[in-house]
Amino acid sequence: MESMEAVVVEPSAINPGPIDGSVLYDQDKHVSSAVWDGQERGALRCHEHTSKLDQWRLTAKQMELVEKAGFGYLRLIPAISLDNPLISALVERWRRETNTFHMNVGEMTVTLKDVSLLLGLAIDGDPVIGITYTSCTAVCEKFLGKAPEAGYASGGMVKLSWLKEFFSDCPEDAPFEDVECHTRAYLLYLVGSTIFSTTTGNKVPVMYLPLFGDFEKCGKYAWGAAALAFLYRALGNASLASQSTISGCLTLLQCWSYYHLDIGRPKLKHDPAHNCFPYVLGWKGKQIGPTANRDVIYYRKALDALKPCDVEWLPYRHMDSRVIPEDIKSNLNLGRSKTMLICFDKAERHLPDRCLRQCGKPQHIPEDVPQWQRKNRGVDGGVDLSGKMEFELNEWVNRRLNIAEGDDTVDESEYMQWYLKITRRFVGRPISLSSEFQRTNSGLRDIAHIADTFPVDGLDPQQVESISRIRYIAHECLRGQVETPLIASGIPVTELGKRSRGKEKVRRKSFVKRKHKDEPMDCDGTSEDDRSQFHGAIIKVDELPLEPTEIGNTSQLCNLDTDDHSQICLVSVDGDHVQLCTVADGEANHQHPFQTVGELTDVEPFHGVENGGSQLDAMSIEVEESHFCSGNKEVLDPHCQNAVDRADDSHLPHVTGDIESQTAVEV
Repeated sequence: MESMEAVVVEPSAINPGPIDGSVLYDQDKHVSSAVWDGQERGALRCHEHTSKLDQWRLTAKQMELVEKAGFGYLRLIPAISLDNPLISALVERWRRETNTFHMNVGEMTVTLKDVSLLLGLAIDGDPVIGITYTSCTAVCEKFLGKAPEAGYASGGMVKLSWLKEFFSDCPEDAPFEDVECHTRAYLLYLVGSTIFSTTTGNKVPVMYLPLFGDFEKCGKYAWGAAALAFLYRALGNASLASQSTISGCLTLLQCWSYYHLDIGRPKLKHDPAHNCFPYVLGWKGKQIGPTANRDVIYYRKALDALKPCDVEWLPYRHMDSRVIPEDIKSNLNLGRSKTMLICFDKAERHLPDRCLRQCGKPQHIPEDVPQWQRKNRGVDGGVDLSGKMEFELNEWVNRRLNIAEGDDTVDESEYMQWYLKITRRFVGRPISLSSEFQRTNSGLRDIAHIADTFPVDGLDPQQVESISRIRYIAHECLRGQVETPLIASGIPVTELGKRSRGKEKVRRKSFVKRKHKDEPMDCDGTSEDDRSQFHGAIIKVDELPLEPTEIGNTSQLCNLDTDDHSQICLVSVDGDHVQLCTVADGEANHQHPFQTVGELTDVEPFHGVENGGSQLDAMSIEVEESHFCSGNKEVLDPHCQNAVDRADDSHLPHVTGDIESQTAVEV
């Protein structure tokens, strides 16, 4: 017997996880499931509206009021160019079941400490909650001195452009009441374009305005906790496969990634500043080096291959702590608080006990996270949400009583063994779908060969029956295949053995570039990473056991390497139409394996045969509707007949044999 080299396949290459679904119970809805099945959604549309913030001219009185309201540092943060592919790849790792990123090295998250140091916002104080509004008129007249016209407001939201148009230039000699109105308008614009940016594009809810009524009281709200609640909710929504946009403070998310992960980190013309506050300012400046080719797939692969050396668990230890204001420094321990983050109707769990290495502590197996249903309670106008969120508010009140503590004696290897069972290790496939298909076929052929040649002398009847069963299964799976699939399917198939419902519109594009003899012929122009599920394997034309022959004036391709004398042929009829048939003992049989073949009017003729391998110079087939008919079943489609049809649309034959599962054939 031939010696067979054992190939060890890592289980995660087949099952990306989770093996134990008790933690990530929403896996089926997550974008990583869609990506694994070949459904790419591309980069998310990132909504943040900071580009025009510097066009506001604030007077000295206004800047004083902004400081008092708690937004003095947020005002200093410049517009930072967002890396949409990086943000999109991070979202693919975010899990709303735990409000953490599930990386290969363990869980990570944006904590209250990160918000405080990166943005300079308060993470301690009163929860950001109040009354909801469905109309802008009354609240804007009260706190801004004027109401927007109908075209500038809708459903309790006002356009940012209206705020900028009427309030961005406050006169130096304006009455103090006007200064307050202009400042409130600026604060609403500031939060609406940064920490509370929405997917509407250019609107902000007016429900924040009453909180700006008293500037001193405004400075006592935990705006940093509210910003994190808003970002958590946005990440959770964007992690669903059905979503294509993301909002919230994406500058915070991106700069958090720069500090913690050595992936996508820009190279600046100067080293990141260590003596400025807030720490986001450290990434201010022009980048050097190319970044144009870094798409979502690039970052996804980098995160899938993340190593411990790529993670900086304690990035702020390198920073100059003397620049941190005392009121912020004194509350940094809340970064380890297990509590509920609140921003009006948005309540999200803060779970630093799952990311203790970001606090300088060894990671133990965390407690289970109770499942909770996220509700939007602000539908009706005039509703005070404080009366509907007692549980969440109580958790925030007790935030200092639930500080996560680490255990220095913990063995992190136990945590990693547990974690790798409950997490999603890979988002993208380590091996492409076509490669997996080829590898599976190769393994089946090896199994069939071993079963065919295995000596049965001396075996008992039960063992002989087992060998025969293995041989039968292997050959059944390989039936009808020649080495690898001759034709690849470009249509995603959700369930093998079931026909796609409805009509599908398929467009085949021609490939005008000639292939060299030794180059593989690819059936699809998309990249390997972009191909949807069940794309076929790549084959070499000159490796197929096909030989060109001539029968009169008919061009024919025949399969000679088979015990069956029936041959698949390509026949030219009248020089314009192409017919597929079989030849058995020199006679054309139009009934098997294809029952009917439609007229192909758009097929370019073949241009010569050289060195025993046929070369296809150019082919363009446009299929407006897929019509399937079976060679062994009753014809269901009136367009399929038992002879060559002349029609405007191309009709693709559906090959069926004894194999129960059917796949669409792409010419």
